[in-house]
Amino acid sequence: MSDDGIRDEVDALVPGWTAELPPRLVAALELSKRLSRVSGLFEQAIRAELSELGLTYAEFDVLAALNRTGPPYRLKPSELSRSLFLTSGGISNVLQRLEAGGHVERGANPGDGRSRWVGLTGAGRELVATALDASGRAHLEVLAGVPDEAVRHAADALRDVLAIAGRRSAR
Repeated sequence: MSDDGIRDEVDALVPGWTAELPPRLVAALELSKRLSRVSGLFEQAIRAELSELGLTYAEFDVLAALNRTGPPYRLKPSELSRSLFLTSGGISNVLQRLEAGGHVERGANPGDGRSRWVGLTGAGRELVATALDASGRAHLEVLAGVPDEAVRHAADALRDVLAIAGRRSAR
């Protein structure tokens, strides 16, 4: 329970943990469960918005990553995979669907004959703009009623956690 008496569904799990586990592990489990729950709420809201646009979450991720690069809105597939923390095989299917829909195009890299570029088309730029608006609405909907200060504090605290924990490779 927080200092101001606010409770969430994870608080119901804590007594069972504290009876058997050391305090640092209980705190880690609370963090993990809350992160998972908040992430799930965001993802559920975003997926609902994206489905109305005919996009999967993975397709949106690719379009948004390409859009983030700025003009000319293109990356090598390997750069795209790294920026999305996906395997090249996982991204390949998504790129095929987006290309078939006319949202991305692939082309030869004039600077390196061994690699190709993936870039947004005009239709892809229009779709990603609409999808980014929809994603923004979904984020704000999930956070409706949460004080701005709490959101900022949580984001900053998670940066501190990720800056250290993110250095470790997953097993």
